[in-house]
Amino acid sequence: DLKETWGALDDIVMGGVSESSIRLTGTGALFSGNVSTANSGGFVSVRTRNFDPPMNLLGAAGIELRVKGDGKRYKFFLRCEDKWDGVGYSYSFDTVYNIWTTIRIPFKDLTPVFRAKVVENAQPFNPSQIYSYQLMLSKFEYNRELNPKFTPGFFQLEVESIKTYGSDQLPKFVLVSSAGVTRPGRPGLNLDEQPPAVKFNDQLKGLLNWKLKGEEVVRSSGINYTVIRPCGMTEQPGGQALIFDQGDNIKGIVSRDDIAELCIKVLEETQACNTTFEAKGDKENQASAEIWKKLFNSLEVDKNKSVVTV
Repeated sequence: DLKETWGALDDIVMGGVSESSIRLTGTGALFSGNVSTANSGGFVSVRTRNFDPPMNLLGAAGIELRVKGDGKRYKFFLRCEDKWDGVGYSYSFDTVYNIWTTIRIPFKDLTPVFRAKVVENAQPFNPSQIYSYQLMLSKFEYNRELNPKFTPGFFQLEVESIKTYGSDQLPKFVLVSSAGVTRPGRPGLNLDEQPPAVKFNDQLKGLLNWKLKGEEVVRSSGINYTVIRPCGMTEQPGGQALIFDQGDNIKGIVSRDDIAELCIKVLEETQACNTTFEAKGDKENQASAEIWKKLFNSLEVDKNKSVVTV
């Protein structure tokens, strides 16, 4: 029942006079009311009761909203603790007047806030422990910055659905193979210029051939996967940026620490699903969020592969 799950939480708790409500319509739920800046107010919201037990959204990439708004900018919050007045993980989104819009909220883009102030040292967002959802219209964005699309008065936001997305588009299995697995027997290859594993593959009893067979088993399994082919791995400390390539041509070295971090990151990247790629260290750059994003966006899905829905 909607009224048993959602309830209004407006600026009246701080002396304001704004009012909101949520009710069922023929196409979903309507969050509406009047927002006022009188008495230093300026926000309205509806929030769920704490989920018991908390929701486990691990494996999803984010939340997808289907909404029809009034041209204003709203916020969506998720909370990872059962405190009523604790840190919330927020995402601001714009609406188009009287037009149905799909809003995707990536978990990795959520901002930890407490009473509209960014919490710099907050715990990482934990999708496996979601206690509540909240929709809000506020005159403030974050850290006292004003919402550029806020106007006092009547508002309405119709919500058709709130659901996760991406849970069927993430890798379920990560295989660490080797760069060079397709090179033994490749026509025109100069073995003197190749890494030892390629040069001495026969003496190693076809080690790279067996690794390639392992890749083929994973790719034909029906499981969403990522195959990582590191170049020569070293015991050097991690922290370098990486270079990705596809086609099994690059040579170089890479820290085992950086490959371990890569294995963790691909589990949260839809762009890495059903891909095979080589990786080596980038001597010129240190790892950063911007570089990681660029690397994953460069990947192409393996031929004749598609994401498997589970």
